[in-house]
Amino acid sequence: MKARDLMDLAARNLREALLRNSLTTLGIGVGVASLVAMLSLGVGLQNLATERLSRSGLFNAIFVTPRTNFDGFGGRAERSSPPEAAAQPLDEDARRKLAALPNVDDVYPDIRFPTEIRYAGNPYPTVVAGVAPSTRNDGAFEDMKGAFFSGHSADEAILQIEFARRLSPQQPDSLLGQEIVLRYAERQALPSDSAGDKAAAGAAAGFSIVPREKKLRIVGIVETEPGGGFGGFGRGRLLIPLEVAETLRAAQTNDLRDLLRDTPSKRTYESLTVRVKGASDVKAVEDTIKQMGFTAFSLLDASRNLNVVFAVFDLLLGIFGSLALVVASLGIINTLVMAILERRREIGVLKALGAADRDVRRLFFAEAAVMGLLGGISGVLLGWLIERAINFGTSVYLSRQQLPAITVAAIPWWMVVAAIAFSIAVSLAAGIYPASRAARLDPVEALRYE
Repeated sequence: MKARDLMDLAARNLREALLRNSLTTLGIGVGVASLVAMLSLGVGLQNLATERLSRSGLFNAIFVTPRTNFDGFGGRAERSSPPEAAAQPLDEDARRKLAALPNVDDVYPDIRFPTEIRYAGNPYPTVVAGVAPSTRNDGAFEDMKGAFFSGHSADEAILQIEFARRLSPQQPDSLLGQEIVLRYAERQALPSDSAGDKAAAGAAAGFSIVPREKKLRIVGIVETEPGGGFGGFGRGRLLIPLEVAETLRAAQTNDLRDLLRDTPSKRTYESLTVRVKGASDVKAVEDTIKQMGFTAFSLLDASRNLNVVFAVFDLLLGIFGSLALVVASLGIINTLVMAILERRREIGVLKALGAADRDVRRLFFAEAAVMGLLGGISGVLLGWLIERAINFGTSVYLSRQQLPAITVAAIPWWMVVAAIAFSIAVSLAAGIYPASRAARLDPVEALRYE
């Protein structure tokens, strides 16, 4: 039997029982729609997480800390780097070496310290963080109110929205252009003749703490915390240019660690952020940093585990979404079995005219494939409408909560192709039993039917 004749017969048979076949096709469409809607939710959430992390500038950042080797007190030496790489101090020399590595754009310290500001005559405790110029294009500053720092050494500040609401609960935007006074503790190195014997009290530290004040002008307000707390300037409520933060020489928590060193006057860093040109360069630069004697961590390390979580999540969504498609496949079996009972005489005539068993089998497979194709297309369209409804409902809810709109569901092109192909495959699998049963009919018995 020619393929054209086969398709004509299949189309005629589908038209004869139009209502029943339409309902079966609709069942397939509903199953495909549920599968597409659930998978689109998983893909949308994964894209959302990846986009937010990429916009934060963390995917191309490596966070470097000093390696600590605990040889005593029952501890074990850290093994994050090869044994031949001895632990090195994270000081200014190390910063220059890191900046000289290939594919490194910027290296800046994590300058963050608790302090107090005064606004309108009232004190407000907060945490100050230095912001590097290379972080200007991070996602946290895209929707900020006001502007970024006008210069690297500008006496300006950017407030996090929650802290701005503490200063001005009713109108935080009114803070733009206002001046605040930053009160901090400055670290000053003692003269060499004043340091004396390290055993003497007051000279062991090698530096003194002096209270200082500095006026800053508020130029911007950000909604979210930049940096997310991974090195950089996370957890900072008051952001100032990194160059200004370095000139302040504010006392930090790692100053206590410097007291125990032989050269307390040599300043070390608690952590450094190495920003590379692209995410593809992170692995090579991170391995090099570990071989230099430092501990290095990048968000790509954590994203590998995150990909596993999303893969399992997508698998579970796919399994639950496929249940409706399995139910629809039972409808295909029922429809085709009923078609065999109604068309026994027709099948007998075809066989009497010379149709082989494979021709009858192909005829029923063609009918199942057509129902799968139409059901897959209608299911994708219905799934797209569900995806749009989910995103619209989420945006409305977030807008009522005064939050920015996000996309939580997405249907990429490969999902459309895969859904239609899967629908046809399930329909063909459901047609195996009816097609085999029709092919086994005895033409003599079929012609005697009724």
